[in-house]
Amino acid sequence: MKDFSHDNFMAEVFKNDPAYAIELLNSILADGEQAELMIALRQMTKAFGGVRSVADTANLNNTQIYRMLSENGNPAFSSLNSILRAMGLRLAIQSINA
Repeated sequence: MKDFSHDNFMAEVFKNDPAYAIELLNSILADGEQAELMIALRQMTKAFGGVRSVADTANLNNTQIYRMLSENGNPAFSSLNSILRAMGLRLAIQSINA
C-alpha cells in the first residue's frame, strides 16, 4: 500500500467530495484563519490537477501560486478570486447572523 502524505490524502478527499471541500473552506473563512485557508487551497490545487493546471486556468504562473498559497502567503483579492474560479468556486458574502 502506498503511503500518502496528509496533503495528498486531503486532495483525494476534495476530489471525491467537492461539497466537503466547500464546507471546509466556508468553516475556515468563518474562523478567519488565513494560514489554514492557504493550506486548504494548496491541498485543493492537487485535487484540481495540480499547480500548473490551476495556474494555467487562472492565468497566473506557477511561482505566483506557490507564493500565494505558502504558509505566509497573502494573495491579493484578484489573485485569490482567479484561483477559486479556476477550481469552479467563488467567494460570497453573507450575514454573520445568518
